[in-house]
Amino acid sequence: MIKTKRIAFIGNSLPRQCGIATFTTDLSHAMSNPSEGIETSIIAMTDDKLNYAYPANVVFDVRDGEIEDYVTAARILNNGDYRAVSLQHEFGIFGGPDGAFILTLLSHLRIPVITTFHTILAEPTPSQKRVLQQVAGASSRVVVMADKGREFLENVYGVAPGKIDVIAHGIPDKAFHDPELAKGKMGYSGRQIILTFGLLSPNKGIEVVIDAMPAILKVQPDALYIVLGATHPTLLRREKEAYRDSLRIRAEQLGVERSVVFLNQFVDVPTLLDFIAMCDVYVTPYRDEAQMTSGTLAYSFGMGSAVVSTPYWHARELLDDHRGILVPFSDAQATGEAIARLLGDDQARQAMRQAAYATGRSMIWPQTASLYLKSIETARAAYRPRLIRDLLTQSITRPQQGTSLKLGHFNAMCDDTGIFQHAVFSVPDRAHGYCVDDNARALILACHLAGAGETGIHDSRTASFASFIQHAWNPDLKQFRNFMSFDRRWLEDKGSEDSHGRTLWALGICASSDSDRPRRRWAAALFAKAAPVVEHFHSPRAWAFTLIGLDAYCRVTPEDAIAAQLRTVLAERLMRLEHEVSTADRHWFEDGLSYENARIPQALIATGMATGSDELMDTGLRTLRWLMQQQTASGGQFRPVGTDGFFDVGEAPKLFDQQPVEATATISACLAAYDATRDKSWLEAATRTFSWFTGSNDHGVSLVDPETGSCRDGLHPDRANENRGAESVLCYLISCFEVGRASRLTHVAPKLAELQQLS
Repeated sequence: MIKTKRIAFIGNSLPRQCGIATFTTDLSHAMSNPSEGIETSIIAMTDDKLNYAYPANVVFDVRDGEIEDYVTAARILNNGDYRAVSLQHEFGIFGGPDGAFILTLLSHLRIPVITTFHTILAEPTPSQKRVLQQVAGASSRVVVMADKGREFLENVYGVAPGKIDVIAHGIPDKAFHDPELAKGKMGYSGRQIILTFGLLSPNKGIEVVIDAMPAILKVQPDALYIVLGATHPTLLRREKEAYRDSLRIRAEQLGVERSVVFLNQFVDVPTLLDFIAMCDVYVTPYRDEAQMTSGTLAYSFGMGSAVVSTPYWHARELLDDHRGILVPFSDAQATGEAIARLLGDDQARQAMRQAAYATGRSMIWPQTASLYLKSIETARAAYRPRLIRDLLTQSITRPQQGTSLKLGHFNAMCDDTGIFQHAVFSVPDRAHGYCVDDNARALILACHLAGAGETGIHDSRTASFASFIQHAWNPDLKQFRNFMSFDRRWLEDKGSEDSHGRTLWALGICASSDSDRPRRRWAAALFAKAAPVVEHFHSPRAWAFTLIGLDAYCRVTPEDAIAAQLRTVLAERLMRLEHEVSTADRHWFEDGLSYENARIPQALIATGMATGSDELMDTGLRTLRWLMQQQTASGGQFRPVGTDGFFDVGEAPKLFDQQPVEATATISACLAAYDATRDKSWLEAATRTFSWFTGSNDHGVSLVDPETGSCRDGLHPDRANENRGAESVLCYLISCFEVGRASRLTHVAPKLAELQQLS
C-alpha cells in the first residue's frame, strides 16, 4: 500500500475569478497523483465580503481580513499530516498592510513552506520590502517564474541565491494546432483572429490595440480583435463596467466597432484553450514593465501562438530569440505594424509559432509539477523545525507540550485585578499593589502570544489587563492613572508621561494583533482618545513609547489623520533633540543615558520604515550603534547602563544595578534594525543581548528559572537580586517571544556556544 503524501496549497482558488486562483487550482491538480500517493488540498484566500462554492479539496477558506482565520489555518495544516505547504504570494490577496497577515500564519507553521512569488517589485515601499523579506525568511525554498525575479530577490531583497528556484509558469499539454480548424469549431471561419485574454482592467493596455486597429484593417481588412475576459471583480465593485464601456466608445469613435468583440465572461480552461487555438496573433499590451508573470502569455506562447507583447519582464524572457515580437509600451503605431506584419506573412508567423511551441514543451504542467516536487524534497531535506524559539524553549524552560514559554511565575503574579508590581523572592508582594506600566506590558505579551496562535495566557487574564487599563483612564484629565493599592484605590489622579506612553504602546499592539476582535476595537477607540495629549508631553521616552504604539495602531487605522500627524510631530521632536545634542563622537538625544534607552532609536527606526523616511531610519540606526558601543563590555558581552545614577556626560557608565528592562529594550531595537536593514549583525546583537538573561553577564549567573519562567530583578555589584517582580518576568518573556519570532522568519539558529550558554 502506497503511503499518502499530502501537500497543501495556500492561495486563491477557483471559482474565485483571478489568475492566482487559476494557477493554484491547476498546480494542485498537476501535483496530485494518486498512483504515487500524492494528495493535494487548498487553503483558499477569500475576500471576506464574498462567498464561493469551493470544491471538496478546499479544506478551509481564510477571510483575508480576519487574523483569527490565519491562526486557524495554521492549526489545520500543522495537524493535517502535510509534508509541505506551497504558498502562492501576491500582496493583494492577504489582509493587513501589504498582506502582512500571512506572516501570522507562517509564524507558527511547523511544516516546510515553499513560496511562489507572483509579484516581485523592483522598487518596493519599505513595508512591501519588509513583508516580502519576512515571507522569504519563513520559507524553506522560494520559487520565481522568470530569471528577472531571481535577480530582484537577490539584489533588492537579499534572498540567498541557493534558496531560489526558477520554475516556469505551467501550461496545459496540447498538441500543436491548426488555427483554421479551431476557427471553424468556434464559428470564426474566414477571419484573422487577434486575441487578448484576462480580467479586464486599465493596466492591461487594451485601448492601445484598439487604437492600432484602423492601421491593421487597412492591411488586413478581415482582422478581428477579440477581448476575452470578465471585468476584474475589484474594478467591477468600484466602477461597474465603466472601463469596458469606455473601450466600446473608443472603438466606435475610431470606426472599428465591427472588428472588435468584447466577450464579458470568465471562461474555464478548456474554453480558453479553444480561443487560443484559433488565434493568429496573441497580444499582451500590458502597461507595467514590472509584470513579473503572465499566465495568459504562458498559455498562449506554450500552445504555439505568435505573440506580440510589450516588454514587461516575463515577456522579455519568454519571447527572446525571435520567439515573439516586442513593441514599446503604449505605442499603437508599433503595435499595429507588428500585428499587421505577422498577419500578412504566413511563413514568418508559422516559424514563430513552432519556435514558441518547442520552447513550451518544458512548461507543460507535468514538467512544472515535477520541478515543484523536487523543490519540496529539497526543502524537506534542509528543514529545521527546531529554530531559535524552540531551542530556547528546550534549553531554558525544558520541553513542554503545547506551549513555548513557561508561564508559572507569570500566572502566580496575577489576580483578577491584574498583575502585581513586585515580589519578595518569588512571592507576590501585595503591599505595593499594581501599576498601569506592568499591566500594559502584560497586555503586550498576551497580544503577542495570541496573535501568533499561542494559547498559554487565558483570554480571561488578557481581559483583566485590558480592564485595568480601562479603569486607569481618567477621562477628566485625558490621562492614565498609574499606581493602585491592593485594595483597588488609585493613589494618584494621573500617572507619569512615560506610563501614559507605555499604555498607548500596549493599546496599539492590542488594536493590531489581539485575537479578540471586540477587544481590538476597544483598544483602537481608547488609543484615539488618549493619544492627542502626548503632543503636550516633554519626556522623550513618552514620545518614543507612543511612536511604537502608533506604528502598530496606524497599520490598522490608516485613516486616522490625527494619529498620523502626531506621529510626524513626535518623530520630528526626537530628530530635533538628536540634532541639538549629538556631537562628532556622541550620537544621542539627551545629555545622559537613563532607562529603556534603546526604545528611542527603536521608535525612529519603526517610524522611518512605516513612513518611508530614510532620515528617521538612519538616525535611529546611528544612535543605536552608538548606544550598543556603550553597552558592550570589553569581553563582548552585553552590559546595560546601570541604574546607580545612570550615565551622564563626562562620566564613565555606571556598571550597576543592571536590569532586565534594558536588555529587552535593546533586543527589540536590534530586531527593528534587522527588519530595516536585513543586516545579520543586528540579529546577532539581539541574540547576544538575550544571553545576558542566561548567564553571559558580568557575574556569569543566569537570571531565569527554567522551571517557572521567572526572572530575577537584575544584578547588584556583588550578586543577583533574588526578587522576581512583574517588570522582570514580563521583559524576559517578551524577549523570548521576540527572539523566537525573528528566528522563525529568518531560519537563523543560535551558534553552539550560545546554546551551551542556554543550557
